[in-house]
Amino acid sequence: MEPDTATVRPRLRPSGGRQPSPARGGAPAMGRAGWSLWPRAPPPAHAQPPGMEVAMAPRVLPLPRQQSFSPPLVLNPFVHPGSLSTGDKLRTVLQGVILLPIRLVSITFLLLLAWLSASIATFCQPGRGVQPLKGWRRRMVQITLSGVTHMAYFVMGFQVKVKGKVASLSEAPIFVAAPHSSFFDGIICALTGMPSIVSRAENLSTPVFGTILRSLQPVVVSRQDHDSRKNTVAEITRRAQSRGQWPQMLIFPEGTCTNRSCLITFKQGAFIPQVPVQPVLLRYPNRLDTVTWTWQGYSFKELCLMTMCQIFTRIEVEFLPVHVPTEEEKSDPILFANRVRQTMANALNLPVTDHTFEDCRLMISAGQLTLPMEAGLVEFTKISKKLNLKWNHVREQLDTFAAIASASKGGRIGIEEFAEYLKLPISDVLKELFLLFDRNGDGTIDFREYVIGLSILCNPANTEETIQMAFQLFDLDEDGTITEGEFACIIQSALRLPDLDVSVLFKEIDADKTGKVSYEEFKNFALKHPEYASLFTTYIDLQRHQLGMFEEHNTEPQALISETPPLARNKVCPEGGEDSSTTSDKKDD
Repeated sequence: MEPDTATVRPRLRPSGGRQPSPARGGAPAMGRAGWSLWPRAPPPAHAQPPGMEVAMAPRVLPLPRQQSFSPPLVLNPFVHPGSLSTGDKLRTVLQGVILLPIRLVSITFLLLLAWLSASIATFCQPGRGVQPLKGWRRRMVQITLSGVTHMAYFVMGFQVKVKGKVASLSEAPIFVAAPHSSFFDGIICALTGMPSIVSRAENLSTPVFGTILRSLQPVVVSRQDHDSRKNTVAEITRRAQSRGQWPQMLIFPEGTCTNRSCLITFKQGAFIPQVPVQPVLLRYPNRLDTVTWTWQGYSFKELCLMTMCQIFTRIEVEFLPVHVPTEEEKSDPILFANRVRQTMANALNLPVTDHTFEDCRLMISAGQLTLPMEAGLVEFTKISKKLNLKWNHVREQLDTFAAIASASKGGRIGIEEFAEYLKLPISDVLKELFLLFDRNGDGTIDFREYVIGLSILCNPANTEETIQMAFQLFDLDEDGTITEGEFACIIQSALRLPDLDVSVLFKEIDADKTGKVSYEEFKNFALKHPEYASLFTTYIDLQRHQLGMFEEHNTEPQALISETPPLARNKVCPEGGEDSSTTSDKKDD
């Protein structure tokens, strides 16, 4: 694994300069990349071995972070606010007075003509949806609908420029088109002989459009079917491998519309069949963009009206050479998809990002939580695979992040909001924790950094074993509960703040307001607030470390060592010195 955060941790050093040996027991779920990066609290005076002194090593700058977790080059490919200048608005209105009525009438006529042709082609169709259209039916769809579509784009003012050669069915059963940024991208259908597409089942019931769509024999996706994705991939594979029985397929592998600033993650559906694909590029080289249809920006109706009010709209469609998968790509659809995407990105001179449709859902959720919509974009699919995260879990983390960032501007957490949320003062220890979250060192934590920080730093340390041992550590009199005094003693020592008031934090942990915290209350709080993991584990690590050095430098009989109450073995180090901890590879970022 690549190094992530490397910080010189403060150590206790013998006055003679000899380096101490590692603690025997080790801290559970800490150590290599977790909470051992925290400054160590000084040991109690009566527990410090003779000749030992605390030396705080200076903090060094972190090593470069793992590149796979670096933020995307394009922060938000799903928005296109777009605004018309006063001159553009005036020009659009004046042109629209003349062009719009003529184009609306013409489009209506062509739409009815397309519907009539589609109705005839699908009338009494045998094996509808199961068997492909053949003979005159297929030729009617290809010739009539293709010609009507060409005419419709011409009437709307589109100037279509085509580059490259369209592959035949035998050469490439599947077309993959990107970037997908508009409903006007459908011009590719007319240029490729009206291939089949992937469509929602609800679209087939739409008047007029549903009949036209049905004549294209789409692969239907149903939201009500839990196995819809699997069935869709199976149907695409069946058709692509049918040896010419079914028409070619047109797939937009991005799965959603973007602003054409990058190519987002390609879904695997077009690449699982292991057949050659032809990449198709789309460009709209216009001064005034009236075609981009994203999650935030102009609506469908607004774009249609603005586009038809322009004298002309340019569109370029380029057909790249067919990509024939290698044996390696056939066995790995993700590799196949990524290589095709990179080929298309190079031709477009665009970056690639790992955003997916799931990021759109998080973006919308962020907007509902009064955060900037960009706050929800974390390249979810990539991060979820690397960190084993579920979408619902990340959505819950977004709620917590919004609660912390509500007082700040821009949807980011500063050190003040971080301290207020943890109900702790800004101290060296808190600053160290904040720096571990702040991956780019800009002094704030965005939602992406928050998710990665919880997964790599907090959750691995917040294990059942760690919580149990932390509870035993706080429970100084071993009566099965923690009083506020016991809680304050450890927290003040761990944070090196002897005058720290922990009453507010203690009351939050004490759910039943009895003045004493049971193990269940302690556990529930720790699991719901993983940010506190280090506060509960730092002192454990400290005592283990101190015990190892104490035994190394103490020359007295073992009986004298056992007379030191704060370092009781049964509290933090099981007898025998065995390491009962568990580590998590999630921390090795």
